[in-house]
Amino acid sequence: MSEFLLQIDKSLFNLMNQGMANSFFDATMPFLTDLNKHWIGWILFGSLWLLLLWKGGKKGRIIAIALIPLITFSDQLSSTFIKKAIMRPRPCHDINGIIMMEHLRLLVPCGSGFSFPSSHAVNSFAAATLLAVYYRKFAWAFFTYAVVVSFSRVYVGVHYPYDVFVGGIVGIVCGLIIVSLLQLTGKFLPSLEIKNLPE
Repeated sequence: MSEFLLQIDKSLFNLMNQGMANSFFDATMPFLTDLNKHWIGWILFGSLWLLLLWKGGKKGRIIAIALIPLITFSDQLSSTFIKKAIMRPRPCHDINGIIMMEHLRLLVPCGSGFSFPSSHAVNSFAAATLLAVYYRKFAWAFFTYAVVVSFSRVYVGVHYPYDVFVGGIVGIVCGLIIVSLLQLTGKFLPSLEIKNLPE
């Protein structure tokens, strides 16, 4: 990444992490950023997944099941392959006694993993893409959640803006790959075909 792009990334980080600081975000973003690790998130996401499986008809059951390999694929692609290939330190990492970003506002534990891309952004946008394709009237809600989670990663100080931006793109690509596989499967196995229409 060129020095010019790095400076833009750092400037955007300072804006989102420090310039946009307020008491409401300080209270909500640490909670939202790791909602998937909180018992409230487990109940919420688990209930929605079971609702798809139980009340969603054939389409809902296929989408619910497809979410499992999708998140596994997107998370492993991000964490196991891309992060280890790029090895970008997080803005909150301490390298040789020097923190990567001065005046950092760190609102959650930094984490030991690499920064690029944000796995939260990858996974959120992957799920949002799959769900939005088949439930179009709720697409705004799926992507709003993905954007908020991505923003929160920068706001709490554990990722740079480029991490979440590229993570979002990677997630969308992962989602579209699974959508393509579902459509291809439907052509060969008509019993598994799901229409690309909202319910």
